[in-house]
Amino acid sequence: MAAVKPYADACDRNRDPILRVLQHYFSDRSRVLEIGSGTAQHAVYFAAALPHLIWQTSDLEPNLPGARLWIEEAHLPNLPPPLILDVCGAWPSARFDAVFTANTLHIMAWEEARTLFASMPEVLGDDSVLAVYGPFNYEGAFTSPSNASFDAWLRQRSPRSGIRDFEAVDELARSIGFILVEDRPMPANNRALIWRRRMR
Repeated sequence: MAAVKPYADACDRNRDPILRVLQHYFSDRSRVLEIGSGTAQHAVYFAAALPHLIWQTSDLEPNLPGARLWIEEAHLPNLPPPLILDVCGAWPSARFDAVFTANTLHIMAWEEARTLFASMPEVLGDDSVLAVYGPFNYEGAFTSPSNASFDAWLRQRSPRSGIRDFEAVDELARSIGFILVEDRPMPANNRALIWRRRMR
């Protein structure tokens, strides 16, 4: 059966605010690995708006057929075919100077999130940027009633999921040499977290 082109309306709602962040922090980047690309709608939009970047998508194998439809239709020279990437499995041999991931940390288990951060140095150089988008708690508290409801829905669907604490995620980033450079409020009670890694 042929793959059906997927669509996530949230991507259309949040892509412009995210793009404004990336235009600033990825202006001097050349190769970006997007982890958990999903439908690849973000990838198509960002690759078109940031033509100086090679935007490499990746996701679990079951999610790739739909992503390929978006990527093939876009036919952008800086948007190569997606890579299979299970954060707990083998990582690509290519090197990148930035990582972007959106709405992934609250879906994966915390053990997987820890593995994600521990494995990122395999693909990143000394001077790298990490951009993470999604909802976060602060000091163990939800930032809005809607985030509390979203967390309850996530945990009902899978007890391994849930909105993560910013402090715990920042500790994972710092453990691999990244320093937080901005924590930007975003629409719908989300955040854009930007870390930079400079190890000379």
